[in-house]
Amino acid sequence: MDFDFPFHIGERGRTADTGYADHVRDLIEQLLFTTPGERVMRPDFGVGLLDLVFEPNSPELAAALQVSAEAALTRWLGDLIKVDTLVVTAEDATLRIEIAYVLLATGERRQDVLEGTAA
Repeated sequence: MDFDFPFHIGERGRTADTGYADHVRDLIEQLLFTTPGERVMRPDFGVGLLDLVFEPNSPELAAALQVSAEAALTRWLGDLIKVDTLVVTAEDATLRIEIAYVLLATGERRQDVLEGTAA
């Protein structure tokens, strides 16, 4: 078992844990929503998608976002997943990411939707 994200105390009064597939989903969420420079020992970790919520939508921004997110997923999580599709949409202050991927350890295909809201 792996630690659940965000960190919290579970029903048994200990650190909450989760299964492998959910743990990988948590890692994807952390990577996509972490702003580069936010991690002290890994300043290039993260995509910073929430920083783009209020940027004007355009095909150029969508293309750049697609490339940077896929590159970060390959770099940081490429030993865990293979991304099939990644779609990012922004509406008002909410960012929605639809991702389809394969867990390399198990061969399981997954589709997840992640949402982030700018504060």
